[in-house]
Amino acid sequence: MEFGDHIRRLRQKRYRVNRRYSIKRVAERIGLDPTDLDRIERNDMPPPEEEVIARLARDLGEDLDVLLALAGEMASDVRQTITRRPILFSELIRGLGDLPDKKLTLLVRKVRNSSV
Repeated sequence: MEFGDHIRRLRQKRYRVNRRYSIKRVAERIGLDPTDLDRIERNDMPPPEEEVIARLARDLGEDLDVLLALAGEMASDVRQTITRRPILFSELIRGLGDLPDKKLTLLVRKVRNSSV
């Protein structure tokens, strides 16, 4: 799924319940021109910069990392972490790439809970 398709699906789902999720009102809240948001949703315009994506994530109740990934980006803090030790993190990511979600989730929990 492309970034714009995902944004449109999220926004329309909320719009069915609450009219404050019209293109115009969402665009106003996140600081975009409504025409630009419409073009982004139709994939006629590339995803916006990280700050705007973050405002979209908050407004639409979506995880920022999901939207950034769909935009072909990553959070600046993640980028900085990888940049400090690119070889180690590249090896780690490649090594974990084929693990099932359940095992990855367990590994993340172990890392979070450890003092290593």
